[in-house]
Amino acid sequence: MVTPDPVRARRRQMARLADLGKRIGYGFLAFACATFLVAVVAGLPKPLVTLVVADLVVASVLLLPAIIVGYGVKKAEREDPKRP
Repeated sequence: MVTPDPVRARRRQMARLADLGKRIGYGFLAFACATFLVAVVAGLPKPLVTLVVADLVVASVLLLPAIIVGYGVKKAEREDPKRP
C-alpha cells in the first residue's frame, strides 16, 4: 500500500483554494463590469460607483494571491521529480 505524499496533498489543497479564489475574484470582476455599465446608463449615481469600486477592490484582493499560488503550485508540480 502506497502512503499519500503529504506535500502533494497540501499542493492539491492549495490548488483547490487558488481555483476557488480565482472563480470568486473573477465573479466580482464580472459583477463590477456589469454594475459599471448599469451605472453609466443611469448617469453614474454615487451608490453604483461606490459598488463598482468596492467590487474591484474585492476582486483584486482575491485574485492576486490566488493567481500567485496557482502558478506556484503548477511550477512545483512540473519540477517534482517523483511525478507519475
